[in-house]
Amino acid sequence: MTTLFTSSATSVGREGRSVSSDGYLDLKLAQPKAVGGSGDGTNPEQLFAVGYSACFAGALQVVAKNQGVNLGDTSVTAEVSLHNGEQTGFSISVVLRVELPEELHNDQGRALLEAAHQVCPYSKATRGNIPVELVVE
Repeated sequence: MTTLFTSSATSVGREGRSVSSDGYLDLKLAQPKAVGGSGDGTNPEQLFAVGYSACFAGALQVVAKNQGVNLGDTSVTAEVSLHNGEQTGFSISVVLRVELPEELHNDQGRALLEAAHQVCPYSKATRGNIPVELVVE
């Protein structure tokens, strides 16, 4: 395995700041209002959603290109939910909503999503660890 690059960021919990090593990301963190926080900042679930949606969109583009399929202006929205189970503690789940062209609202579009799910590094990292649902829109 060849390492292509390494990204690095430092955080101080769910309240405070997260900063990337290159300084491009410098984010205020805060608990969402839904869990009693101020909501005056981003949270780890939002950051995970940004990374996963971007990664999955890239994987989908690669898969479509390799199959000769034009995706047009396809977008991916990742909904990351935080859960608290009485026995299991905190966990997350993901719904990936993929906006495909109308002509791909069929088995071919579904197959593209499934293929991207096999290629995407985030999907590989989460497989078997958290629920991930793929939705064509």
